[in-house]
Amino acid sequence: MTRARLPRPSRAAGFALMSALFVVVVLAGLAAAITTLATTQQVGAVRDVLGSRAYFAARAGIDWGAYQALQAGACAPSATLPALGGAAAGFGVVVACTRFPAAGAPPVREAGQDVVVYRLTSTASTGTPGATDFAERQLTAVVNGP
Repeated sequence: MTRARLPRPSRAAGFALMSALFVVVVLAGLAAAITTLATTQQVGAVRDVLGSRAYFAARAGIDWGAYQALQAGACAPSATLPALGGAAAGFGVVVACTRFPAAGAPPVREAGQDVVVYRLTSTASTGTPGATDFAERQLTAVVNGP
């Protein structure tokens, strides 16, 4: 009885396994990089939208403060805007107003008319500072009226 001899492996017998392992590692790294890039892009897009919404909520605060100052003659040092709807829903808006000259002081005369100047600062924010969903914008406007 003769035993069959198995052929001896050549020197390149393990090369295919090493090549396959290398390709798998490279593809896994590429997949991880693409996933990270896509997540970063998504977070950036969300922050852009929140920033725009915060700007328009702050703008609504300026408009509200200007109406209060010019039509109602009210200039509160700090007032919270009533709840907003639409795209600005969920934003807290605080409007600060400073009157020049101060209340009780005589108004400034300009071209024969009494003029009062109001400096309005509106701050709109949502989310938790430091979190992905945080956005804040602050606008300042100066309006004058009789």
